[in-house]
Amino acid sequence: MSVLTRNEAQTRAQLLDVHRYTVELDLTTGEATFDSTTAIRFTARTAGDTFVEIKPETLRSLSLDGQPLDPERLDGNRYPLDRLTAGPHELTVDATMRYSHTGEGMHRFTDPADGETYVYTQLFMEDVQRVFAAFDQPDLKSVFDLTVTTPTGWTVLGNGVSTQATEGRWNIAPTPPISTYLVAVAAGPWHSVTTQHAGLPFGIHCRRSLAPHLDADADEILDITRACYDRYHEKFDEPYPFDSYDQAFVPEFNAGAMENPGLVTFRDEFIYRSAVTDTERQTRAMVIAHEMAHMWFGDLVTLTWWDDIWLNESFAEYMGYQTLTEATRFTDTWTDFGVSRKGWGYDADQRPSTHPVAPAPDAVPDTASALLNFDGISYAKGASALRQLVAWLGEKDFLAGINTHFSRHKFANATLADFIDNLATATDRDVHTWADAWLRTTGIDTLTAHVENTGHSWNLTVDHAGNRPHRITVGAYDHSLDTQTGTEQLILRDRFELDIPQDGTPTTQPGHRPDLVVLNDHDLTYAKIRLDPDSWDTALTHLSGIPDPLTRALVWNTARDMVRDGELHPTVHLTAARTHLPHETDLALVQGVLGFAAGQIADRYLPPQDRPTALATLTSLCRDLLRRTEGLTAKDWEQAPGTTTPSSPDPGLRLIAVRHFVDAATQPDTIQDWLREGTVPGGPELDAELRWRILTRLAVLGATDETAIAHELDKDPSATGQEGAARCRAALPTTEAKAAAWQAMFTDDTLSNYLFTATAQGFWQPGQSELLHPYVARYYPDAIALAARRGPAIAEAAGRHAFPAHAIDPDSIRLGEQALTDPALTPALRRKLTDQLADLRRALAVRDAH
Repeated sequence: MSVLTRNEAQTRAQLLDVHRYTVELDLTTGEATFDSTTAIRFTARTAGDTFVEIKPETLRSLSLDGQPLDPERLDGNRYPLDRLTAGPHELTVDATMRYSHTGEGMHRFTDPADGETYVYTQLFMEDVQRVFAAFDQPDLKSVFDLTVTTPTGWTVLGNGVSTQATEGRWNIAPTPPISTYLVAVAAGPWHSVTTQHAGLPFGIHCRRSLAPHLDADADEILDITRACYDRYHEKFDEPYPFDSYDQAFVPEFNAGAMENPGLVTFRDEFIYRSAVTDTERQTRAMVIAHEMAHMWFGDLVTLTWWDDIWLNESFAEYMGYQTLTEATRFTDTWTDFGVSRKGWGYDADQRPSTHPVAPAPDAVPDTASALLNFDGISYAKGASALRQLVAWLGEKDFLAGINTHFSRHKFANATLADFIDNLATATDRDVHTWADAWLRTTGIDTLTAHVENTGHSWNLTVDHAGNRPHRITVGAYDHSLDTQTGTEQLILRDRFELDIPQDGTPTTQPGHRPDLVVLNDHDLTYAKIRLDPDSWDTALTHLSGIPDPLTRALVWNTARDMVRDGELHPTVHLTAARTHLPHETDLALVQGVLGFAAGQIADRYLPPQDRPTALATLTSLCRDLLRRTEGLTAKDWEQAPGTTTPSSPDPGLRLIAVRHFVDAATQPDTIQDWLREGTVPGGPELDAELRWRILTRLAVLGATDETAIAHELDKDPSATGQEGAARCRAALPTTEAKAAAWQAMFTDDTLSNYLFTATAQGFWQPGQSELLHPYVARYYPDAIALAARRGPAIAEAAGRHAFPAHAIDPDSIRLGEQALTDPALTPALRRKLTDQLADLRRALAVRDAH
């Protein structure tokens, strides 16, 4: 199969205007394939040669302007259109297409809970070719008119309002001009909740087996949707550009969600079938806000080529968090961003695969290279850069600039240069220079504070390692005694703005030296922060006493960066977590810090002989959190999300503690008792997620067997249950279990994307290194062959989840580096291996530093 190059796309865009696709899909032809007929009306500006893309199971026939073409001329995924004459044309293509089980193209899923079948499209980048013939590039926008034939009893959802013409035959309203990758269809016996808002039909949809769980959260989901919709209309001059707004929660979805105009698709784990924390609800709300922002950033105005993916993702990421903060009850979303998303950007920016937020055009020569840039840089770093831009520019001018951008390019395409020019119309500031510094460069600046006391005043000097300008806020905090509790806290004395770089002259502030000085106090820029020594001592001992959760998040990120850079011993971070998390009130911080402590410090940065002590520390921490949340009643567990008061126990905090207690268990007795009793003493009762979590840990410890796994699967035969069983079976510490899991992942080629991931997650366990050692060398050739056979989605899963991430030694790194020289390595797997090996080298360096 040929990937599309930038040069080919530019040539084709100069030749063609594409007007309309008329597509007929027949989903009644069997379980393996479906029929696809496409008529494309287009105009050739001049005479010339070009091609159309399609990836059929069987290409039955083609015709151009009524004249038949030879199907045998299909070359991979391209059919040549030679010697086109100038003027209008109509190309008709009739083909049989294959359903996918990897989340690409037309994905087909049969629900093990009730036997119902669902299909949906994910056409991103170049997967529209798996569904119908297309001139597949983002700057050849067109109207799409789809008709879908389905089994009786199914409902069809699409980019526009769908109506049933006759039994099983559905017409989807034609779209405005959109890009090929944004076309969407979802068909099946959906459970739906519908409403009207602002004169438009709104709907949320899921498979029938999840209906009770969707119904339980329908008000919350729709309230978030309406609030974001209204807030975007306050921000943007251009109204919502499509005829309806549906949100479909679909099975085995590869991404978090996809911004198809009028039909956003989400992974259906966002329909919570088990207890979740309020932070997890906030994450779902942020994804809703993010995808709705795409209706303007990406759908109304679309990138011209994939080098400008940040114009889609960075903006949706920034707008999602900011709008959620402004329009909903989730007012601390930037704290969650700081502790859970920003590190994603920092990590990506320190690997050899880093790239600018806006790469140079020649850095993204084709679609295969473009796919690699959907990472922490395009999302988290890009959103951080935009947040800094707003701080530097002011929100009024920022919004004026993007409204000009929408007005000039609606239903068309745009580039970075277009955007910067449009922004420049709203301000006297030099946004072109700002863009060069922030969007065209790689790496992370470091800002280090130096504080001196001069008697009646104190001086702050900032060392700036890097080249970007920064506008930051500095917070100055002093110790204060709480007379009611007798505990020492920190109070904010002053907060002031500072522009970096400075001219080297210290900033002088009145009064004695503060006990804690925090650079970037509102976390408005993207940079590593280093505190002065006295402030760092204060932070380590009084971190939980800092009044603002966003400031606490920034200090925790500083500690995280210092561990990763070998400047702070991992056990110091673990001790700080043990000291301060029992007093933490922000759930996002508890989740984020515990996740880093468990997944990185205990599992990777400490040598194996120190891991049991680290797990014991985490267990003690979780016991403290459980004690803090004692006294919850059944009513507390059933209360509306977000209604917990600071003085009452938080069920979400207790749930976090239970999860991490299970994951850190080194002895099976306590969690076996919980599983047998069906509850944690004092709550919660074990739902499906907690039961599978416990059983997975028992499998790792060798304290369960196939009989128990099969028994649990009988109780929960859902798709999630199937994944839980696969994870447990792969985690069993026996040679037979590991061999069976390896065979399923790398030889059979029958696992869906989700079952592959679940098996991989169970397989590699940091406490099973001796048993797993033979598979480290096997991984590289087997993964390379698998990626070549099964494509980018499975290559991504193999590189992310099936990689031997706990084999932290020079031999494993050497094997990986040798694999990178293999010419058979696909781009998707190469990128994942490059990143994983960089992380192995970092983990080894952290161990060697101490």
